[in-house]
Amino acid sequence: MPRTAEVVRTLSHILRPHILLAAALMATPLAAQNRAVPPQPVAGQQQTPAVLVADDVIVTRDRVLTARGNVEAYHGTTRLRASAISYDEKTGVLDITGPITIEDGDDVVIVADQAELSRNLQDGLLVGARMVLNQQLQLAAVEMNRVGGRYTQLYKTAVTSCHVCDDGRPPLWQIRARRVVHDKQAQQLYFDDAQFRIGNVPVFYIPRLRLPDPTLERASGFLIPSLSSDTQLGTGIKVPYFIKLGDHRDLTLTPYLTGRTKTLEFRYRQAFRNGRISFLGALSDDELQPSDTRGYLFGNGRFDLRRDFVLTFNIETTTDTAYLTDYGYSGKDRLESAVELARVRRDEYISFRYTNFRSLRDSEDNDTIPTNVLNATFERRHFPRAFGGELRFTGNAHAHYRNSDVDTDANLDGIVDGRDVQRINVEAEWLRSWTLVGGVRAEASLGIEADAFTVAQDAFFPDSDAGLTPQAQLVLRYPLVRHGADGSTQLLEPLLQVGFIGGSDLDVPNDESTRVEFDEGNLLTLSRFPRPDRRERGAVAAYGVNWSRFDPAGWEARVTLGQVVRRQAALDYSDTSGLSGTTSDILFAGQLKNRNGLAVTGRTVFNDGFDVAKAELRGDWIGQRATVGGSYVWLGEDPAEDRAIAVSELTLASSYDLNQNWTAAANWRYDLADNRSAYAGAGLTYNNECVSARFSVSRRYSSSTSIEPSTNLGFTVSLRGFSVSQGTEKYVRSCGKQAK
Repeated sequence: MPRTAEVVRTLSHILRPHILLAAALMATPLAAQNRAVPPQPVAGQQQTPAVLVADDVIVTRDRVLTARGNVEAYHGTTRLRASAISYDEKTGVLDITGPITIEDGDDVVIVADQAELSRNLQDGLLVGARMVLNQQLQLAAVEMNRVGGRYTQLYKTAVTSCHVCDDGRPPLWQIRARRVVHDKQAQQLYFDDAQFRIGNVPVFYIPRLRLPDPTLERASGFLIPSLSSDTQLGTGIKVPYFIKLGDHRDLTLTPYLTGRTKTLEFRYRQAFRNGRISFLGALSDDELQPSDTRGYLFGNGRFDLRRDFVLTFNIETTTDTAYLTDYGYSGKDRLESAVELARVRRDEYISFRYTNFRSLRDSEDNDTIPTNVLNATFERRHFPRAFGGELRFTGNAHAHYRNSDVDTDANLDGIVDGRDVQRINVEAEWLRSWTLVGGVRAEASLGIEADAFTVAQDAFFPDSDAGLTPQAQLVLRYPLVRHGADGSTQLLEPLLQVGFIGGSDLDVPNDESTRVEFDEGNLLTLSRFPRPDRRERGAVAAYGVNWSRFDPAGWEARVTLGQVVRRQAALDYSDTSGLSGTTSDILFAGQLKNRNGLAVTGRTVFNDGFDVAKAELRGDWIGQRATVGGSYVWLGEDPAEDRAIAVSELTLASSYDLNQNWTAAANWRYDLADNRSAYAGAGLTYNNECVSARFSVSRRYSSSTSIEPSTNLGFTVSLRGFSVSQGTEKYVRSCGKQAK
């Protein structure tokens, strides 16, 4: 130590006032200067010396070191800054003069007026101290004790995550406590005689309270409660409780109590080394169906297996058709449970999938619709050098089953009640493309498909049928590019396809290709049926044009026009598909985007008389303070698609930032055909740096034999500062003016 003192004294005189001194202040850790609790060594703490940096350092003959001016001390992950530090080797105590700032790792900052600390900065007493955790939660105390580098005890403490003004105004909320203990290792805060206040008004008192500090990612305890009022279920409260079952699994239980229901919601999650699972559900005893216990279960999972295979599953089930809608858990009217084993590689795709469907619609009987579906798919492609191009091989096996054993249409819905179908489809196809003289792009394909079907429990179709389908096509594209003086680029691309599909229609029912869409994605395909139980036949041609424009100012526009012509009429297409007859309707599709956040997409099909069979329009605008999105759908009357009347529906959704803290949102769905609203909702959200509140109201107008119209009110308040993540936005308030 004398040798060190001489070096310190020499450097302080030579380099003053800008002197850098690294002094070994300890050889081994000393005991903490704590009157009440003896320190305990922290597991894994490195027994390394502290380092001191200051403008001026003096060591007296009685071995008292005094540092002044821009004083900084380091020990491990702890960094201290102060006006002056005095260290007495005999007592092992650092006497520190403020203002003092202690940074304990990345998540803890302590500010104090005066302190006495041990030489390793881990133990001692601080006066007029304030601790900030994870840049969110402030703990201000008259006195603070540090014990063993793990515990921090604060006396007469005020805790808040709100901005605190110097003019004496209270924060929006605060917790006052006689004592608060912060356990850095367990990442917990323990309160004695805690009092929650809004402003300076006490709201409630809790003798003992434990809360996680903001650095803790997962801990058992209560989550944010919410209030809800529903015309069917009454007014009630949800109080979720999170249970940490380990580092990789957890369970959340949420009692939901009103005057008309007693419900327990639950969520279970678990992560594995090669996958994860998640389940959501609820059980209810309510007055809507007093004699029944109601509930639902949704779950999903994914596991990575050997040889690049992936196993996925999802479960969707409920006790009755109205439960999900009554409680607002889901708007689904068909539930789907499935398990799939699949592998995707660059030149290969393999999939085995089983799916179980359950309809919640009043118009559908689960005994007479295909509820059990099996699919197996194999795709492989090769690139032969001998003749170029790409060889593609595809195999598909499919089966669907109905629960009914009736082989006729007993319920008069146009479908045999118990019909079961199995099929196998195999295809080989060769594809190649060339660039011809003048820039014309040519794409050709040759292929053959083999189809085999078996039909059971159907009195109107044979038990089996099979056939071969040879096919060939040639597509010509002539892309023309034009560059404008303003830097814009235009692309005009005429399209022409000619093709032939051989074979003849098989005598099998149409269970899969009952809904057909005509869009820019299938304009140049040989069969526009979604599944291979139906195929187009004979000679076919398609023509059209693509136009697009790209402006350096941020504008983009795309338009597609097209039509399909055939030698013989396609009888299996419905009238509103736009593909029936020998000449299809005209397809028109377009997109528009600009740099101001506007995006519009539309598609329609119309005939020579400009009669529109189907149309859809979608638009979105994202501004600095507002967002607006909407869609319009028109589907003409078509009994072949189970649409007895036309569908005309408008949907709107929007949000607007009223100021830096308040946001309003609304959404609306209106049935233009029935001239009535189907759904309407609105919400108001308040956010600042320490609190988040949301109020919402919604009205569901739809009704059926099992579902009644209802109105729901919801209210949720959460205190920021006791969780790791607070979202993507930070709200910072000043005492005179608030800013985001």
